[in-house]
Amino acid sequence: MKRRSSTVVLGLLQTACSPNPEANLKKTLRAAERAAKDGAQILCTQELFRSQYFCQSEDHRYFALAEPIPGPTTEAFRRLARKHAVVVIASLFEKRAAGVYHNTAVIINADGSLLGIYRKMHIPDDPLFHEKFYFTPGDLGFLAWQTLHGRIGVCICWDQWFPEAARLTALHGAEILFYPTAIGWHPREKKEYGANQHGAWELIQRSHAVANVCYVAVANRIGLERPVGGDGIEFWGQSFVAGTSGQILAKASSDKEENLIVPVDLAKVDVTRTHWPFLRDRRIDAYQGLTRRLLD
Repeated sequence: MKRRSSTVVLGLLQTACSPNPEANLKKTLRAAERAAKDGAQILCTQELFRSQYFCQSEDHRYFALAEPIPGPTTEAFRRLARKHAVVVIASLFEKRAAGVYHNTAVIINADGSLLGIYRKMHIPDDPLFHEKFYFTPGDLGFLAWQTLHGRIGVCICWDQWFPEAARLTALHGAEILFYPTAIGWHPREKKEYGANQHGAWELIQRSHAVANVCYVAVANRIGLERPVGGDGIEFWGQSFVAGTSGQILAKASSDKEENLIVPVDLAKVDVTRTHWPFLRDRRIDAYQGLTRRLLD
């Protein structure tokens, strides 16, 4: 199979999640089927779509949600990819070995082959985001994969805030950066901080598109989740795709389940990089300090 056009159609799957993992998987597979039938060629799930966001507490019982790779979710998406000739990025809670778990994305090519995996590198630990309890930091580095529908890179949620992650992924040749995501507001803070928090989240990722002259595609969940009671987290949805100059090409709603279907022209990566040659003008001889925590 060969891609005949420089235009590729992205499909970001934005859903709410129930406490039932099998129901969440079936819902996401149905959404993926619809997106493929609507013309999407690269599909991306939201982060940890098979469950509610369990990192709101530290509880050993949630390790039972993890699965190996390959495993049942990987195989389900491999079948879907092969059936519809689509590329799939699917976010999983990976059980690598006893006591070693990762927040991982599988990258599946349009023939159903497993191209590789990305393990989340930056692991947060904030109120209701207790990911360090569950996830071992990634050990594969920042990568990109040549798929039938373009060369793509994948990072995951908290990685969004780090320009180094986007840069290193782009240096592997990624034309599109995908970010499976689970992020939202603490309900009590929304009125005072909500607009600024969401604005910063969107702005930093649009800046990755500008600095690396590539597309950025972000799939986020919706809904209020309270798996441990209390106020929970109100996920803000608003999945979006940014163009090679950081412009918003399309954005989903804040409270509706939907597939965001967005065509992008990969030829614009080359055109924009030619006119804005940021990668050419990098002073790689002067950046040694980036490998240090602080310059003190």
